[in-house]
Amino acid sequence: MSKAGKQIIKGAQDALATLQGKAPGRVHAIRATEIDVREIREHLNMTQADFSETFGIPVPTLKKWEAGARVPEGPAKAYLMVINKNPSAVKRALQSV
Repeated sequence: MSKAGKQIIKGAQDALATLQGKAPGRVHAIRATEIDVREIREHLNMTQADFSETFGIPVPTLKKWEAGARVPEGPAKAYLMVINKNPSAVKRALQSV
């Protein structure tokens, strides 16, 4: 059996032991903060086109986020959180590029 195969089996065995209470498990806290892109944009009194041009986010992406067809994740989510907290700082940073 390959090294990867052995690691997968070991991981599965460890997970089973944890579920059965035979081994301690690790808990990871995940921040599941919801982000309302439309609310952020409307709070800034911006159209989708204005928001797109100002912050470099494509209009089709904004439309999908606002319609709930997609959810911003990872760096996009972090970027939106910064825009929400301090839009003027983001604007200044983007203008200096």
